[in-house]
Amino acid sequence: MLVLGIETSCDETGIGLYDSARGLLGEALYSQTALHAEYGGVVPELASRDHIRKTLPLIRQVLAESGQRLRDLDGIAYTSGPGLMGALLVGAAIGRSLALALDRPAIAVHHMEGHLLAPMLEPDPPDFPFVALLVSGGHTQLVAVTGIGRYRLLGESLDDAAGEAFDKSALLLGLDYPGGAALARLAEQGRPGRFRFPRPMLDRPGLDFSFSGLKTAVLQVVETQRRAGTLDQQQRADIARGFEEALVETLREKCERALAETGYHRLVIAGGVSANLRLRAELTAMAERRSARLHAPRLRFCTDNGAMIALVGALRLAAGECTPATIETQPRWPLEQLTPIPLLIHGVG
Repeated sequence: MLVLGIETSCDETGIGLYDSARGLLGEALYSQTALHAEYGGVVPELASRDHIRKTLPLIRQVLAESGQRLRDLDGIAYTSGPGLMGALLVGAAIGRSLALALDRPAIAVHHMEGHLLAPMLEPDPPDFPFVALLVSGGHTQLVAVTGIGRYRLLGESLDDAAGEAFDKSALLLGLDYPGGAALARLAEQGRPGRFRFPRPMLDRPGLDFSFSGLKTAVLQVVETQRRAGTLDQQQRADIARGFEEALVETLREKCERALAETGYHRLVIAGGVSANLRLRAELTAMAERRSARLHAPRLRFCTDNGAMIALVGALRLAAGECTPATIETQPRWPLEQLTPIPLLIHGVG
């Protein structure tokens, strides 16, 4: 089954082409970072308009580069939520229109299920069951996964997501938007132990997260250093290092608790923050200590992308699912509402 995937949930336009027998045939991604940088964050109306400009050209590009034609497609998959309403509507409208014009089935895909299953695009995908850490700008969740569509929420952020805390702390340090990756680079120059920030909610049981207090602690330190006239480049790097260490340690500890609670021996990390190298290193070491294994998508599939949407679309279309011929989106959409399906195909890198 050859499936086209369309991802337009926020500020990246992603297109993927996945074949059930041959794996990923092609993908392309356009980032709106430069468009939103001057505003310090995503402007929903601008994001929607840019998706309109970029989606069809990217579809043509991916099809041409993979040697496929529109009429070769067996189905269309598009992100239906969660995300920005206007941005989601662009992908849904284009996906549904293509499906109607080609007389092919279409499937509305859950954005976070795409991230959760993105490691199946790798040559050695994880077996079920596993614990998944979904960590991005909008979500921080721990999920017990026993099959496709069989998800049990173990814990989630009660306020800021981890990626949001990264970006807001980067802004406090004077870094350009989006600041998460820039903060991580700055932290590499920081001195360990110079600043120790709180590890939120590690002093109590449970698997929920809270990062607003960590962000506030960074704000207080930055203001103190600025008033003292000592906020130079090295101090910024030391603060970035302290922040990153606190956030990564919190995520690592909660993941270890989740593995202990479930008894599982596989951990999946996905979402934009899963590209953080310190987080990957810490989780890899923790997993090895527990005789467990860490699975993560390659770096380009950590952020929003069309490949993961095409993969999920292929899985669900092959299982007989099909979305009615209406253009609907779900800006809020709990993972637990998804329908379980049997695993019919595996990802191929």
